[in-house]
Amino acid sequence: METEQQRATVITVSDRSFAGARVDRSGPLCAQILGESGWAATVVVVPDEADAIADAVIDAVDTGSTLVVTTGGTGIGPRDVTPEATAGVLTRHLPGVAEEIRRVGTAKLPHAMLSRGLAGMRHGALVVNVAGSTGAVRDGIPVILQVVDHAIAQASGGDHE
Repeated sequence: METEQQRATVITVSDRSFAGARVDRSGPLCAQILGESGWAATVVVVPDEADAIADAVIDAVDTGSTLVVTTGGTGIGPRDVTPEATAGVLTRHLPGVAEEIRRVGTAKLPHAMLSRGLAGMRHGALVVNVAGSTGAVRDGIPVILQVVDHAIAQASGGDHE
C-alpha cells in the first residue's frame, strides 16, 4: 500500500518576482530540495505585503500542506514584513527552529544573523521563514527536514519518540 506524499507549499515573498521583473530562483530551489526528500511541493509568489503573505500561509494550510516555507522578506528593509505576517497566523511558536537556521547560516555568512525569520505551527502544519537567497534556502531546508516529521506528529498528539 502506498502512502500519500506529504504536501508542502513554498511561498516566495518578493515584489519584483511577483511583478515579473525578476526570476524567482529561491522558491523553485526550495521546492526541488523538498521534492528530492519526498515532498510534493508547489511554489506561490506573493508581494511584500503582510496581508498577501498571511493569506498565502492560511490558504496553504487550509488546502492540505503540512509544511509551509516562506522565502524572502525576513530582513530589516522597510518592506520586509514576512515575520510580522507569519506571527499573526501561527498557533504555536518554535523559536529553536529559526534560531538553528540562523546559526547554520551565520557560520557561513555573518549577515545571516540579521534574518528575523520565525518558525511555528499553524494547527498541524509547520511554517518556517527563510531568507530569500538561494544560500539561505540551501542552509535552511536541511534544518527544517530534520524536525518537520516530528513536529507534525507532535502537533497531532503523537508520542515523544
